[in-house]
Amino acid sequence: MPVVIVSALEQARPVHAVNQGGLENAGLDDQALGWANANRFSGKSGEVLVLPSQDGKIAGALFGTGPEGEGASLDWGVLARGLPQGDWRFAQSPLDPALAALGLVLGGYRFTRYGKKPGEALRWVLPEGADAAWVARVADGVALVRDLVNTPTSDMGPDKLEEAVRGLAAKHGATVETTLGDALLDANFPMIHAVGRASAIAPRLIDLRWGEEGHPRVTLVGKGVCFDTGGLDIKPASGMLLMKKDMGGAANVLGLASMIMASKLPVRLRVLVPAVENSISANAFRPSDILPSRKGITVEIGNTDAEGRLVLADALALADEEEPELLIDMATLTGAARVALGPDLPPFYTDDDAFASELAEAAVAVEDPLWRMPLWKPYAAKLSSKVADTNNVTTDGFAGSITAALFLQRFVEKAKTWAHFDIFAWSPSDKPSCPTGGEAQAIRALERLLSQRYARD
Repeated sequence: MPVVIVSALEQARPVHAVNQGGLENAGLDDQALGWANANRFSGKSGEVLVLPSQDGKIAGALFGTGPEGEGASLDWGVLARGLPQGDWRFAQSPLDPALAALGLVLGGYRFTRYGKKPGEALRWVLPEGADAAWVARVADGVALVRDLVNTPTSDMGPDKLEEAVRGLAAKHGATVETTLGDALLDANFPMIHAVGRASAIAPRLIDLRWGEEGHPRVTLVGKGVCFDTGGLDIKPASGMLLMKKDMGGAANVLGLASMIMASKLPVRLRVLVPAVENSISANAFRPSDILPSRKGITVEIGNTDAEGRLVLADALALADEEEPELLIDMATLTGAARVALGPDLPPFYTDDDAFASELAEAAVAVEDPLWRMPLWKPYAAKLSSKVADTNNVTTDGFAGSITAALFLQRFVEKAKTWAHFDIFAWSPSDKPSCPTGGEAQAIRALERLLSQRYARD
């Protein structure tokens, strides 16, 4: 159920954290200890036991944190669905108060647009040492990502994605410009146009700007493929079941933008979303077509199901023209990334070792796992074409996530730092701080990095 963080509550019931095997040392009174033993409460990670009072009401609860030193702060999210409605507090200050509070709020997320009832909210006292404003803006950004990804394409096509961007911009005083349909050709975005032209909803490039001109330029590019049939290289039916989430890169950069703008970070923010559907029609682009690009690089189409890198390439080329200090792109780009690292550990690619180290520290600090993968230059030859400057895919199927990153790297030359994130944007099973469905990945780590790098004096 939803969790609301409040500053104080007079009658809030305590939740005691108990390490696995540490029940005797948890500081419980005899009644609570007896009840826990009678119910065989062991303290294993995520275990919840409600404690009764002498008059039969609820006195508090126990929460298992697993073996000592192994629990994650976000695991407190389990309590959002493990406790009855009411007012609660931490009996002891958590190891990381802010992350524990965030875990509770994220664990209470529910996608309710199509009739699911949210239920009564748990009210929870903000633990000492937690920044309520940080918890709120990060939780809002994550919820935005989840809502966008969970919404089916019938209500989240390129036009509706643009509406979502405009709504976010209006909330924070940002500006938005859109290049729509055939105007993409006039403005020199030929690959965005080619990928999206077969859809009944016109392709577009959405361009959000926020912040003062003199501040450091931070540009975010998100893959906005609102549905991917695979094009003429059509996916099997099973491969399309989750393709409403193929705009997960766009959703995630919008979630990160929400956090940046809410914190009033002193940066010049730009967000670029090429929003398309990769559909099938008489005018769909074809295997073996050779597409021009904004960068001037010609691309032979080896497979129409590798369309995300095409729309990203045109958007990255535009972003690079401004020479931003930091250029980040996010995309649900390859199945190869999932084969290599699974759904919960997104790979990222960059040539900037200092940035990679800084990001790795941030990822650990906020429990937002990431793994750096190599931009292995010898694999670039796999993208060679006999008739164009490059192919959009390899022929041997090896190193698919790396070669996709190498393809994108060709379109970035001037940015001081560029990083590519090959995310899944989906949780295939319930986790303590996330139900099954759309998920934010890497943006909490990026928010930590940016807030530290560009902190106000």
